[in-house]
Amino acid sequence: MLLLITIPALMYTGCHNNAKAEEMTTFSLSDTMMANCTFSKVSMENVKNEVRLFGKITADNNKLAQVYPIVGGVVTAINVELGDYVKQGQVLATIRSSEVAQFQKEKMDAVSNVAVAEKSLQVAKDLFAGKLNSEKDVTAAEKDLEKARAELARVKEIYNIYSLKGGSVYNVIAPINGFVVTKKINRNEQIRSDNTEPIFSIAEINEVWALANVTESDIAKVQVGYDAQVRTIAFPDEVYNGKIDKIFSAIDPETRAMKVRVRIPNANFKLKPEMSCTVAISYTEGRQMISVPASSVIFDKSKYWVMVFNDKHNIETRKVSIYRELGDVTYISEGLNAGETIISKNGLLIYDALND
Repeated sequence: MLLLITIPALMYTGCHNNAKAEEMTTFSLSDTMMANCTFSKVSMENVKNEVRLFGKITADNNKLAQVYPIVGGVVTAINVELGDYVKQGQVLATIRSSEVAQFQKEKMDAVSNVAVAEKSLQVAKDLFAGKLNSEKDVTAAEKDLEKARAELARVKEIYNIYSLKGGSVYNVIAPINGFVVTKKINRNEQIRSDNTEPIFSIAEINEVWALANVTESDIAKVQVGYDAQVRTIAFPDEVYNGKIDKIFSAIDPETRAMKVRVRIPNANFKLKPEMSCTVAISYTEGRQMISVPASSVIFDKSKYWVMVFNDKHNIETRKVSIYRELGDVTYISEGLNAGETIISKNGLLIYDALND
């Protein structure tokens, strides 16, 4: 009797297993799901690594203008504030200065001296024509006129250089187009002409620098020309791509770090000098490995899997070993061969359908 019961049980189990196997082998990817999936060809790529550095955004030194006070006096007006965009020739501030009044006096004296020298030369020429003086007197008068004109030209050049106007008012002028990045001047403040600190700094920031600190242990991993991705705290989701274009071959004694520079386009002026940033430097390790999109890798049951696509009726769940994930790329050390096709988008849906 026991034997008769066991045989039907075995028959039921065998039928059940065959039905399950038939169900698994008859799985087929629908056309709709095919359209929603992305497929990638597996290939061998150079293995890349990354060094993450910290630094700050700075203005390009070649596009930065420091504005110093050339005269002392009292600040009567300030027309711009920190962060304002200014155009070349725009008045930034106004200073009332006795030194400007002195320049005005020098200009008036120079104009008067030229007029006197011209009259003296004419008198000398008239006297020489009447045989009442010598040619030497005429030459001396010409020299005096030459000196007077040279002095007037010097004073006029000062006026042109510093954009001086009449009276005692001195206008601080923007030397270039750009943004006011520093401002160290206040209304009614008394300033001195020998001040060594700039009262304004103006920078063109359509292209900026990311200066990053490289610790001694990472110095050998960075070289000029390496790709760099810059992110800021202000805009964490935005990536600014550039390359290392300069390595400052000196160690800062305070930070024990070396600096590298990355140029970044900044057409929308979002990046501002002194912003904190992270700089990810990519470099190759000198070997090749299977490379797949990071989105194709599925983590489940403490293991990593990818969905290998042979055709819509033949999709394999393949266990793989991960060497490194870097950004949107994952390097595979075992489990895949170059030339195979994998599902890189919506593979998790296929994985759940096949393995639940």
